Amino acid sequence: MCFCHPERSRDVSRLHRRHFHGVPRLRCAPLGMTERLLGTLQVCHDISPHSAAMNMALDEALLELAIVPMIRFYRWRLPALSFGYFGKFSAVAIYASERDLVRRWTGGGIVFHGNDLTYSIVIPASDPLFNESSIAIYEEIHCALADALNEVGERAVVAGGVDPGGFALRKHAAVSASGYNCFANPVRSDVMMDGRKIAGAAQRRTHRGLLQQGSIQGINMGTNLAQHFALALSAHCREFEADEEILQRAHELAEQKYGTDFWLRKR
Repeated sequence: MCFCHPERSRDVSRLHRRHFHGVPRLRCAPLGMTERLLGTLQVCHDISPHSAAMNMALDEALLELAIVPMIRFYRWRLPALSFGYFGKFSAVAIYASERDLVRRWTGGGIVFHGNDLTYSIVIPASDPLFNESSIAIYEEIHCALADALNEVGERAVVAGGVDPGGFALRKHAAVSASGYNCFANPVRSDVMMDGRKIAGAAQRRTHRGLLQQGSIQGINMGTNLAQHFALALSAHCREFEADEEILQRAHELAEQKYGTDFWLRKR
């Protein structure tokens, strides 16, 4: 999802700045040249489309219950629109008749879903990576994604422009009557291709761990990008399916939180 950028912080060691035709970017080391971001990674290819509320609920349930790092790739039952935790319902109300609306637990702006590759990554507090800054994790994940895109024949880079200075507030985003469209407003560490933003993300950090939700849009979806992305994050991946405990908790969250008018219209 393009979501808003984590708070400003230091860059991590595997990244360094480079200017390309006058536009600063972050350059990532090629796959195989550095240690992968995660020692192990559970991978869930959730092939059953879910409602927007259920997708958000599953992500939060995984954050509550995961004991090892996980990535979930998922689909949407209907054309959907997600908007950030701090967004105003009035900015998206005009889409209610044509899209499944949901307020995310993470920040950022409006993201249209349906033809994108959507993912969530959960890093439990027990994993060493959790101790890194939010921006460091954000940048590392997007470097892995850029590596994966290049592996499947795309020419992707990670933007290294000026951070607008906030996780939930973007001072330079284009604003319209319907709020700002994240994919129209690239910022530092978003993934770019041919001068356009094709991937962004947002995070939520709790005492249990860190959740990053992301969307990849406007590329050839006929490749095995998800597999390459997972392997770029960890050399030790294993398949995972949500068990009954996770599904039950997700249903509770969908019914009591994400699927309610109170949550949708809270701002």
